Amino acid sequence: MAIILSGSSLSIEDLVRIARRGEKVGLDPDALERIRVCRTMLENKIRAHEIMYGVNTGIGEFSEVVLTDTQVQQFQRYLIYNHAAGIGDPAPLEHVRGAMAGRINVHAHGSSGCRPEITLTLLDMLNKGVTPVVCQKGSVGACGDLALWRKWRCC
Repeated sequence: MAIILSGSSLSIEDLVRIARRGEKVGLDPDALERIRVCRTMLENKIRAHEIMYGVNTGIGEFSEVVLTDTQVQQFQRYLIYNHAAGIGDPAPLEHVRGAMAGRINVHAHGSSGCRPEITLTLLDMLNKGVTPVVCQKGSVGACGDLALWRKWRCC
């Protein structure tokens, strides 16, 4: 039976079962709805040109710079490019699987503003044993991102 991630019920024991034993994972339907509602709210705020740090403004010292609609579309892609680098040995599979499960669980709170497809893709990857190669050094990690090499491995 799959471990259902709801954003509030993930135990250390469940995380170990997912990370080390390849236990299947599911997403609570209410969590998926929370993710969708939050994403819709975010998209509405973007359309309304409501200023939101790191969404339609720069980050850090550029936080006072409001981005144009075209820049907003490119900004998230550039953030990925800027953070998708790392050095050092690959992290152990169980560490990466645990991080992926943790990320899904955070998304399940419904406060991240991510597209549901991101959460569902991470879920499918875990369940199919597809684990990104993540370098042990290099990711900012401030919001749970994974610095990925351009290859994947299956366990």
